[in-house]
Amino acid sequence: MIRARLRAFRGVLVVAAILGGAGCAASRVPPPDRPVFVGSSASSSPSTPSVAPSVGVSPSAGVDPAVPSTGVPSRPAVASVPGATPTGARAPVVDHGPRTGSRVALTFDADMTDAMLANLRSGRVKSYANLRILDLLERERVPATFFLTGKWVQRYPDVTRRIAGNPRFELANHTYGHAAFTGDCYDLPALPVDELAGDVARTFEVIAPYGGRQTRYFRFPGLCHDAATLEALAPLGVTVVDGDVVSGDPFATAWKPLVRAVLDHVRPGSVVIMHVTEANAAMTDEALPHILAGLRKRGLAPAPLSEVLAASPVS
Repeated sequence: MIRARLRAFRGVLVVAAILGGAGCAASRVPPPDRPVFVGSSASSSPSTPSVAPSVGVSPSAGVDPAVPSTGVPSRPAVASVPGATPTGARAPVVDHGPRTGSRVALTFDADMTDAMLANLRSGRVKSYANLRILDLLERERVPATFFLTGKWVQRYPDVTRRIAGNPRFELANHTYGHAAFTGDCYDLPALPVDELAGDVARTFEVIAPYGGRQTRYFRFPGLCHDAATLEALAPLGVTVVDGDVVSGDPFATAWKPLVRAVLDHVRPGSVVIMHVTEANAAMTDEALPHILAGLRKRGLAPAPLSEVLAASPVS
């Protein structure tokens, strides 16, 4: 079912890649032969400690936009950080949590490519940070998990600080510049797989100084991954998160189809994929109030990704 729904968005994804790459992370068809696991080794404690910063920057201080080193950042023991797995093993993949209870995870990708940065510099695009989404989530006290690219964080340090400062929000990794690491990923800019670990580690280093509820969750742009890319992540001890409910918000021109796409398919344990990139996902903030109302009507409640996945161990 999820693969069929993902294929339906392929045409939108190609346009998204051509116009800047935002939104492609939400709708890639996972390779049919890749392992899919349900659950996480993460702790469900609401007071998860932060990943230890590799540079001495306070979460409340200004963040130097200079590119950090690409070494693997230090981090606490596996059990203390949601999504952390033993290093040296192939990265596990999750699509959703257990199909029990009432919790669902709302996840928002924050894409940023070089083409998107060029759009901002030229004035063609005003913003790739949808503050109306944050306003609503904060006002309604709704938990969410944000998959951040390093370049988005560096472009929007104040918005990142706002996300990290909310105890209901979790921070996760979406690569440094929204590049692909497989051969066919919707025309996204591609990097060789041997650069993947350094790219992801670099992004953790960019995010780490902001503190907050940091995780070892990682999402591939376009959900494009294969055996080689999962093996390449082994030194980092991460959990790869795809998702089972695709909103289809990239470049949408109306909000009602997004609401239907989510509410028609959401179930207990679902991981919903949306975007916080405004110009490339302009209808998400219009759809979100209706999505939240529909979840309540169905007896479902948003929760941090770590809590949705925690009830079942990674295989």
